[in-house]
Amino acid sequence: MNSIAVILQLAGAVALLLFGLGLVRDGMLEAFGLRLKMILGFGTRSQPRAFGSGLLATLGLQSSTATALLTASFVDRQMIGGRMAQIVLLGANVGTALTAVLVSIQIEAVAPALMLLGYVLRKRGNVLAAGIGGALIGVGLMLVSLALLEHATLPMRDSPLLAAFLPMLDNAWPVALLMAAGIAVVCSSSLAAVLLIASIPLPPELTMVLVLGANLGGAVSPVLASAGLGAVARRVAVGNLLVRGIGCLVALPLVATLAPLLAGLPTHLTGLAVEGHLAFNLALAALIWPLNGAIGAVVERILPDDPPVTTARRNWLDDTVLDAPLLALSGASREVLAIGDKVERMLSQTRTAFARDDTSPLAEVAEIEDQIDTRQQEVKNYLSRLTGDASEDDRRRAIDILDYVINLEHIGDIIDKGLGPEVRKKIGLGLRFSDEGYQELERLFLVTQEALRMAQTVFMTRDHDMARRLMELKIEIRKLERQSAQRHLIRLREGQTESRETSSLHLDILRDLKRINAHAVSVAHPILDEQGLLVESRLRAAPRAAHKE
Repeated sequence: MNSIAVILQLAGAVALLLFGLGLVRDGMLEAFGLRLKMILGFGTRSQPRAFGSGLLATLGLQSSTATALLTASFVDRQMIGGRMAQIVLLGANVGTALTAVLVSIQIEAVAPALMLLGYVLRKRGNVLAAGIGGALIGVGLMLVSLALLEHATLPMRDSPLLAAFLPMLDNAWPVALLMAAGIAVVCSSSLAAVLLIASIPLPPELTMVLVLGANLGGAVSPVLASAGLGAVARRVAVGNLLVRGIGCLVALPLVATLAPLLAGLPTHLTGLAVEGHLAFNLALAALIWPLNGAIGAVVERILPDDPPVTTARRNWLDDTVLDAPLLALSGASREVLAIGDKVERMLSQTRTAFARDDTSPLAEVAEIEDQIDTRQQEVKNYLSRLTGDASEDDRRRAIDILDYVINLEHIGDIIDKGLGPEVRKKIGLGLRFSDEGYQELERLFLVTQEALRMAQTVFMTRDHDMARRLMELKIEIRKLERQSAQRHLIRLREGQTESRETSSLHLDILRDLKRINAHAVSVAHPILDEQGLLVESRLRAAPRAAHKE
């Protein structure tokens, strides 16, 4: 019974730790999700910046797995190069090790204060405050879980079963390594596995072997989670697993030498497991960084490019269900979602042409635009033929679908007839933006892609919270556009040659991206209007004139 009680206490403490990690991740995404994505999306122009962006994103998300999946999705959308993504993940691995250090420092006493502050912020209703509040509650729960882990492992220190088991495990390091890897896979977190290892009294060598296993297992979860992505994106997770595997193979024979050295350090704020975790990832980053190109080549051999797939277009507009409005509207919605995916592809290819100074992706943009014009006309004709049996809700939904597809067609026109010629002009004339100007436009391209993806989700789910976030994103985009225009004018006044040569082009691209965002965000209007959250005019009420005697 005592053994069962200890196991239950350990399981409960680990569950609380994972729950706290999830709260921190969700809270940071809610509060700073766009900024974290921007850090990853445009923070990869050089290897040091890519490393730093991975580290910062992981410190925010408290999960290298989450960073790996975000990075893989960006690679899948051609927003980050595959080999640069490996540098991002080296930073992410160091970031999760630093997170372990931060949460392992003995500061359990502040946990109640963090949770109280988090609760107060959650009640404020503001998205930013609510996200930060959720993250603070998560950190507080993580600190509490560490105290529970320490308490749960106290009986194990004098356990005869553990005393008999440890020598067996200490003599079978490969088994110990695989066992720790399995724990990390089950927890979907190398951080949780390392903190669990740190709470158990173990010999130094065995501790380090288990830490290596936790690192290996932490790289397995992104491989499993990215299985549905294309080969280019899967290479990111597989490359990270290969890197950690190489690190474990190199480090395992050295454990007997290195573990006593680490254990003998004069300062121990967090324990050998946490400090060994940090030392391993720092050493791994230093070892692999110069070999990144060779690692990338190996991964490309392991996962060659996907063969081109030519599939016939699926037409969701079924004339046989026009007398069943619910089925007809469902088909129209799926057709419009497919059109939205095409529009996002247009923007992605335009951004690729802009970033690479290559006009070839723009040929596909023109082809897609022709397809969108045809398909949106088919949707309009289809909706006009709905039977008179449609209810008021059905007619309202049909209008919403029609509005969204018209906005998508406008976005396609802006990309094809606005952004496309502007990018061609940049490439054809060999124009170069200033570093600051280029980063500002890259940032706005990234935010615009995110707005399109959110618009698709809002259209599909009609989720009120997501619609509200989309409207808040519009405000963020307006600020970015205004700030970029102001900074561009400052650079002009300072006489920067590059800014002067690209002045009209910079402002035209800003204008078109702003227009695209306005059309994308419009999908949220009817949803928020149903909740009474929109006003007819943005004009403030005029102050009343003072009464004259």
